[in-house]
Amino acid sequence: MLIGELAERAGTSPRTLRYYEAHGLVRAGRDANGYRQYDDAELRVVHEIRTLLASGFGLDDIRPFVACLRAGNSAGHVCPDSVAVLRRKIAEVDDYLGQLTDVRRRLHDQLTHAIEHRETRCRTTP
Repeated sequence: MLIGELAERAGTSPRTLRYYEAHGLVRAGRDANGYRQYDDAELRVVHEIRTLLASGFGLDDIRPFVACLRAGNSAGHVCPDSVAVLRRKIAEVDDYLGQLTDVRRRLHDQLTHAIEHRETRCRTTP
């Protein structure tokens, strides 16, 4: 299929597909006239890429998932390298959750303190 058809079927743009290709994630053959030609397997790869990007993965993180699909596996997350990326990503999310919990606690403490010590009139600076 041509780039326009793949883009339409994948719900993305030809520019995005060229971007993925430039990063080695999507493979295209070339016709005699130089047009990119994609086989049906690339649609699956593009769906995997878009799903992972939507989940917060970077392009480098996505490589093992694409390689897993290209190896003939039913899903991109079943290979050891993909599992390692998933574990690392979960650890990152857990760290972010811890940071957000700390921020929430500090904000809550400030709010509690403000309510307990509020003045009846707010002072404004002219």
